[in-house]
Parts: sequence; C-alpha cells; structure tokens
Amino acid sequence: MATDKREYKVLVIEDNPGDFALVEDFLFEHIASPIVSNVTTYRSALESLAGNKFDIILLDLSLPDRTGELLIEGIIERCANTPVIVLTGYTDFSFGVKSLSLGVSDYMLKDDLTSTSLYKSVIYSIERKKNISELSLSEMRYSNLFNLSPLPMWVVDLNTLQFLDVNNATANHYGFSRDEFLQMTLNDIRPVDEIANLEKALAEDRLNPERRSQWLMVHKKKNGEIINVELQIAPIQYKGRSANLVIANDVTERYSYVKAIEKQNEKLKEISWIQSHVVRAPLSRIMGLVPLISGANECDEEREKMLEYILISANELDEVVKSITDKSRVEDFQNLLNQIEKEKV
Repeated sequence: MATDKREYKVLVIEDNPGDFALVEDFLFEHIASPIVSNVTTYRSALESLAGNKFDIILLDLSLPDRTGELLIEGIIERCANTPVIVLTGYTDFSFGVKSLSLGVSDYMLKDDLTSTSLYKSVIYSIERKKNISELSLSEMRYSNLFNLSPLPMWVVDLNTLQFLDVNNATANHYGFSRDEFLQMTLNDIRPVDEIANLEKALAEDRLNPERRSQWLMVHKKKNGEIINVELQIAPIQYKGRSANLVIANDVTERYSYVKAIEKQNEKLKEISWIQSHVVRAPLSRIMGLVPLISGANECDEEREKMLEYILISANELDEVVKSITDKSRVEDFQNLLNQIEKEKV
C-alpha cells in the first residue's frame, strides 16, 4: 500500500507506553508524516483538546482517572466534530456495540490490531465524519429555508396524504398548529366538493412521479375561510418515505381581481353591443327625419307627425343612455380601482 502523503494530527489517549509505541509505529507505516500527540489521563486529554484541533482521536478505555462509558461520553462531548476510535484490550462485544451508539466511529481490539486495519479505520472514520458533518449542514440549511420561508410550505406522504412536516408560515396562514397539522391529511384542508379535484391532480402526478407540477386549488382554513392557492409541487424522499414538497401561494385576492375584471369586461362588451345596435336605430330615424322637417312644403299635420317620431326616438335614446349609465356606475369602477391598489400593495 502506498504511503499517505497527507498530514494527519492524531491524539492518542493511552497510558500504556508499550501500546502507544505500537500504535505510533503502525501509523508511520502508512502515513508519511503524522503528527502524533500522546496523553495518559482523562484530565490531560481535556487540556489537549481545549487548545488543539485533531483529525482523529485514538482512545484507550482504561485510564487512571476515568474508564469505560463515562470516559467515552466525556471525550465525545468535547470533540463532537472529530472522529474517535476506541482501542481496547477487552473483548466485550456488547460494550463495543454500545460504544458505537455513544458516538465513537470504530471499536477495535488491540490484540487484533494491524497497521493496515488501523490505517483503514482512521481513513474511513475521517471520511465518514466529514460526510456526516456535510449532511448535517445540508439538513440545517434545508431546515432554515423551510422554516424561515414567508410562503406556506409542507411535506406530505404520497401514499397516506398525511402531513409529515409544515413550516411556521403554514401554521400562521391556515390557523392550525404544527401538532394539529401532523395529525391531518390533505383532505382536511379542502372543502368536501374539492376532494374530487384533489384526487384527479394526485392521479396525474402519480403518472409522472419525477415531474414537478403546478396546480390551482381551493383550500379551507381552520376558521372555515375558503381561499384559492397556487401550488408548486416537487417529489422528494423524506426520512425514507416518498413525499411531495409543496409551496403554497394564496392568490385569493388576485383571483377576485381577475374575476372583477372579467365581470367588468362583460359589461363593456354589452355596452359596446348596445352602442352598435340599439343606439343606432333611433339615431338613424332622427337623422332621416331632419331633412324632411327642413323642407318647406309639409303641412302642419305632417310636421307634427315627424316631430312625434323625433320625440319617440329621443326618448328611446334617453332610455338607452340610462341603461348604459346603470351598467357602468362609477362605484363599480371605483371598486375595481381599489382592488388594483390592493394587488399593488
């Protein structure tokens, strides 16, 4: 095996000089220039750990001032980011298993120790600790992004539809506590008549389980308020379960604003039709009667008849104008303007 050129700082906590010499020799067989420090008591180990940073710690379980489980707990507590390998002469399998649960990276018997097995354990322990630290950092970043998001976010089980996690914004917006959400399913935040739409959306998503999707859904808050939400959905694995990560954006006001514009557009279309059809008929009659009245040969009876037609047409136009006014009341447009201002805010 080629000599490892990397520089490792190793702390050997061992009170037996012969065992320390053996461990040091083993380290030099596979590492070109390890920096090896030796302490012989628990107290001196704490002093060394307080002022130095090590890549690996090799720990004997029998020291003059502390042994066994208490020794492991004390060392682990003070070097959480440094892997610890236990080296012991005791063949207690059950304690070996327990020591791993206490946080040590490996448990090795001194009688079975070789330079190769020690080197491999050192390298594996360092890499494992590095990966665990990176994973913990990644989980912390995810947790911060999730919990500090201003938009409601949740994780839901794809099979049971149960909420697996919700962020603070979800609890605040919907009115349920986090504990309440974790006892609920997606059906619990939907009106009864919207369950069919949910099932349809889920069926489509299951056909493409790796695809991100977007849906406009109707939800129900704890107080019974009905809201329209735009959902961004991405498939994830959450603690070994197939799940969806969902971001919800409440678009109720925007939806109402669009509906108001659509309603106003319908009124404008109706007004346009009235102008092009209803108004044109009496206006055409008036325009046709004006030249006749201007003629000098008409008798009084004919003139009166034409004036009567003009009055009738004028009244028709007056009614049409009133109808248009009713359909385009100022307060209707003011309400629309108010909604627009709300949307800007």
